[in-house]
Amino acid sequence: MVAFQGLALAMGLCAGSFANVCIARMPHDLSVVSPGSACPACGHPVRARDNLPVLSWLLLRGKCRDCGTGISVRYPAVEGLVGVLSLLWFRHLIPGPEALNVASLATWAVYLVFLTMLVATTFIDLRHYIIPDEFSIWAIPMGTCAVLLLGALGQPGIPTWQESLIGAVAGGGSLLLIMGAYWLIRREEGMGFGDVKLLAMFGAWLGPLPALPVIILLSSIVGSVVGIGLMIGQNKGMKSQIPFGPFLALGAMGYLFFWEEHLARLLPGLVF
Repeated sequence: MVAFQGLALAMGLCAGSFANVCIARMPHDLSVVSPGSACPACGHPVRARDNLPVLSWLLLRGKCRDCGTGISVRYPAVEGLVGVLSLLWFRHLIPGPEALNVASLATWAVYLVFLTMLVATTFIDLRHYIIPDEFSIWAIPMGTCAVLLLGALGQPGIPTWQESLIGAVAGGGSLLLIMGAYWLIRREEGMGFGDVKLLAMFGAWLGPLPALPVIILLSSIVGSVVGIGLMIGQNKGMKSQIPFGPFLALGAMGYLFFWEEHLARLLPGLVF
């Protein structure tokens, strides 16, 4: 199991490296495939030995080998975050050798893609206040195909493809209703359509129930706490605007990791 867990960590680090490419390029409508990575300061292509997740940044002391310009700590942070999430997800899904099979490995790999999209979406939304369609509306059919595959492999607890489609419609529709109610009360937009498409994507990957109520509840609670903190700090010059997408992503992670073991006990009324 140790070897498999090491592989899960390594795959997560690589996924995090690709997430960094998406974070840097998608907001500018650039290809995430070509050209290869290069230093944004001097334009020199990144060598293969300097492209090892986390390790290369540490060996280079956070600087470009060619021009010495500092490399943002965001790069190893994203790589490390996705790597840790990958390892934790593997251990959550496959706690021992008895749970190791083709279906569980496929489920780990499929939802590693989902977790990587959540991390990339969070960093993009925090900086650019946008949620790329690639990680929202275009990921909906990907989620439906994913649950169809995992269902065919016999993985328990996976939504059916019908539930995936219902979840996509319900996820987007529920936020549309909330947006409409907020506008009627405040006469202003409370969130963007990117959040609507993101929750629709969650519904496609996780199904409608109990995933969507739990995600909305968790994201609202965390968002409210952070929002109150920002309001208190506003008098001290703190920036009060913050996107809701990262809270939705955090709620989805909370559901994926903790629903069965913890949230079901805390919220028994949402057990379906």
